[in-house]
Amino acid sequence: MSALAELLDGPVEEVAPRLLGAVLRHGPVAVRLTEVEAYAGPADPGSHSFRGPTPRNQVMWGPPGFLYCYLSHGIHVCANVSVGPEGTASAVLMRAGEVVDGLEVARAHRPGVIDRDLARGPGRLCKALGIRLDHYGTDLTDGEVTLTPGEPPPEVASGPRTGLRLAAGRPWRFWAVGDPTVSPYRRHPRAEGD
Repeated sequence: MSALAELLDGPVEEVAPRLLGAVLRHGPVAVRLTEVEAYAGPADPGSHSFRGPTPRNQVMWGPPGFLYCYLSHGIHVCANVSVGPEGTASAVLMRAGEVVDGLEVARAHRPGVIDRDLARGPGRLCKALGIRLDHYGTDLTDGEVTLTPGEPPPEVASGPRTGLRLAAGRPWRFWAVGDPTVSPYRRHPRAEGD
């Protein structure tokens, strides 16, 4: 079993915090993950796969280690990694990180933005890396976009997921405590707890 396969093996709420410190790379730009969110498929009303498999969410059903990209609010590309055993429809949204390689390229992707904010939020993270919708389904072990295990942060916190209306109370958002690249929490105005 590869190091990435080991990292992604298990229930999504256990895998998600293990991804903190992992490095997501596309071309010359690499981002160390500082914030992630877990989504558990049919057992999770907040997940894109809650109502079962569709052409849009097929990657979430496995196998683990593939990129699930979608458009948020019709504007921002967001990226998840499929996790757990094949058929479980689990994925981890990569919410924020620190650019650790290719800083000049990331700055060119997001001109006029301070370095702390280059990948601070899921849409910003994809923009800084140059990840597009057509990266959907990319194998993160040897594709154009890769994910490699990294050094975990010294302290991890968890809390409710950002911007969800359904299942908002699940503490499945995980972040590196004290890291300035972590995005601010935003509660949905009509959030419903678990």
